[in-house]
This record gives sequence, structure tokens and C-alpha cells, in this order.
Amino acid sequence: MNAHQLEQSTTKKVTMRLIPFLFLCFTISILDRVNIGFAALQMNQDLGFSDAVFGLGAGIFFLGYFLLEVPGSAMMSKVGARKWISRIMVTWGIIAVLMAFITEPWQFYTARFLLGIAEASFYPCMVHYLSGFYQSKHHAKAIAGFMIAIPAANAIGSPLSTFLLGIDWLGFSGWQWLFVLEAIPAIILGVICYFYLDDTIEKANWLTKNEKKWLIDVTTKEQLEKQAVKHYTFTQALKDRDVLILSVGYFFWMIGYYGIVMFLPTITNGLSEQTGLSMQSLGWVIGAMYFFAMIVMYFVGIHSDKKNERRWHVAACLSISAVAMVAATFVLETNVWLAFGLLTISLSGAFGAYSPFWAIPPSFLTGAAAGGAIALINSIGNLGGFFGPYIVGWIRDLTGNFHISMIFLGISLIVSAIIVVTLVKVSGKSLVKGENASVEKNIANINM
Repeated sequence: MNAHQLEQSTTKKVTMRLIPFLFLCFTISILDRVNIGFAALQMNQDLGFSDAVFGLGAGIFFLGYFLLEVPGSAMMSKVGARKWISRIMVTWGIIAVLMAFITEPWQFYTARFLLGIAEASFYPCMVHYLSGFYQSKHHAKAIAGFMIAIPAANAIGSPLSTFLLGIDWLGFSGWQWLFVLEAIPAIILGVICYFYLDDTIEKANWLTKNEKKWLIDVTTKEQLEKQAVKHYTFTQALKDRDVLILSVGYFFWMIGYYGIVMFLPTITNGLSEQTGLSMQSLGWVIGAMYFFAMIVMYFVGIHSDKKNERRWHVAACLSISAVAMVAATFVLETNVWLAFGLLTISLSGAFGAYSPFWAIPPSFLTGAAAGGAIALINSIGNLGGFFGPYIVGWIRDLTGNFHISMIFLGISLIVSAIIVVTLVKVSGKSLVKGENASVEKNIANINM
């Protein structure tokens, strides 16, 4: 078997072993995070929650997430991804079940805050874990492979959640069964994760000896090349210029992203009243919107890898999302189906930016430094998940509609696009010119 065939067979085997399982885990994670939007269709009325109360509860998840994101990533580096991901899934599953028993706003806030703490560092752990099993040129595609779980969770979860809202068993409402039945898989998968994943390539017994050797050699060489550019420790990576800028860019992106995602069921429910759609039909329509976004997300990741370019892919996706979101505000009350189409385009753009964006940090950092950087970016960025839903709910209560809210979210996405494309210097293999010369010199020294 020649080198090219060995690369193909090893990469395929890694993909078949890891991506489907991590995709499933991440799907359940996202489902448990955003199903609150569908629960709100019943829960808010049953418990007397206003849009502002709901927006604060939906967003407060990200405060807990923010506090534990970086410490959780550091802990993962010490105990190993397998144990840490398993712990995360079991604890968040238990807390997600408890969401079914809230009755007061403070209980709602507490449960959502604890859910954020439980899930903190889950995503950066998976990105960091995958980066250890893939060559850099396959990062965006690999990340897209499990990150399509984000739109997939919504595509599957939308009709599922609207179906569960119709359940009325044992004196519990549909929104309560929604929380319970969608949380149990997290606990089961968390247990399976402990036995299924391997912490390092050396422990991956599902690879042959030659496949292990090739993968270890190629990933080790790439790590040395990256260290020639920036040899950082975990703590130093948190102070890196590009890491901090990516964090700010991600923050504004998440304001727009979660602002629309958390309130999409409420927005589209208002639109469905104009078309006579049933609750279950609405679920299928929203599912179709996310399914389209999932396809776009996957192909953007492939194109980003093919061109080995990241920043402009991110900026283009976010800009398209922003324009479509703002355009939707002008047709919400006059052309329902055009509004659905524009919201679908907006979702697709917001999701499409994911894989090229998260391929940037591993392109210039390695090991614990990469894990820390990803955790910091995700931690600061997801604070936008607090502000987005809260501001949307507050403006909705103030104005009685979503027009101004959606314009605000669109502006946030444009700001993110500008930050990423104008301030971040690292993109794929292309570094600033001053660093390129240093890279070539250091790599030459390594190869001597």
C-alpha cells in the first residue's frame, strides 16, 4: 500500500469511527440546548412567563457556559477527552430532565444556568479531540461532519418537539415530556462514550499498526510546523492576538445566531397563523429550514478545505445571513412564504460559517494551547448567546413585534464578519508575511 492509499484508508477509517458517534452526541447536546424554544410555545403560557423572562432564561444558560468553559477545557487536558465528554453528557442529561419540573422564573433561571455549567467545554473538547486524529487539510471537513449536528438537531428536533408538545400523560404537559424524553439519550450516550472513545491515536486499537504509525507521523510533523510559528502554552494561547479577536468576532456572531434560533419557533408560529399551519406542520416547515442549512453548512466546509481559505468564507456566510434576516423584517406581514425563505437563507448563512471559522484556531496552535484557545473563543463568544435572546425578548415586550430585534441581530452578524475578515491575520495555511519567512526557516531547521 503506497502513502496515498494509506492516507485515504486511514482517514476514512477515522471518519467512520468518530464522526457518526460525535455527530450523534452533538445532536443530542444541541437538541437539549435549544428545545426550550419549542417548549416556550406551551410553557410560557402555562407558567405565565413573559418574552423577557423567557429570553433571560434562554440566555442565562450561556453565563454558566462562560464560567466553566476554559476551566473545563483545562480539566479535559488532564483527565482525557473520553472521561470528560462522558461526564459532561451524563450531568447535562440529568439537569435537562429537571427542567420538566420548574414552576417559577427563579427555578427556570437556575436550571438553565446549571445546564450551561454542565455542558461547558463540550464543544471545544470535541474540536480539540478531532484535531488530534486528522491532518490540518481535513480539519474543516471533519468539523463540518459533526457540526452539521447543529442544524440536524433542529431539523430532526423541530417536528419531534412539536409532536411531543401534544403528549398529555400522567398529568404532565407536553413541554414537560419534551424535556424528559429528549434528555434521556444524553445520559445513555454519556455512558457509551466512556467505553467507545480513545484518548490518543496510540490507544486506537481499531487502526492497524501501519495506520497508527502513519497518522502519528503526519500529525506530529504538523504540530512541529505549527510550533515553528507559535509555540504557546495553554495560558499563553489565551493572550494571543488572533485568539482574542476571534473571540470578539464570535461574540457578535452568537448574538445574531442565538437571537434568531431561540425565538424562531415563536416568530414562525406567528407566521403560521397567517397560513393556517397546524403545530405539527409548523414543526416540519422549521425542520425543512434547518435541513437546508445543514446541506449548506456541509458544502461550505468542503469548499473552504478545497480553497484552504477560512476568513472570507466566514465573512461571506455571515453577511448573507444578515442581509436575509433584515430583508425578512420587511415582508413578515405581507408575504409569509417569502419570509420563510429569507429566514431559511439567514439560518443557512449563520450555520455555514461554522466549519471554516473553527478550522482557524488549529491552523496556528497545537495541543493544550489549541484546546485553551478554542475554549476561550467559545466561552466569550457564547456570551452572545446570553445577550441575543435577552435583547430580542426585551425589545419584543417593548414594541410588540420582532422587526427592530431582527435588524439588531443582522447588524451583529455584519460586525462579526467585518472583525473576522479585517482583523484576524491567520487563515488556513496563509499567515502574515512576516511570519511566513519565520515558518520556512524553522521548518527547515526541524527537517535537518
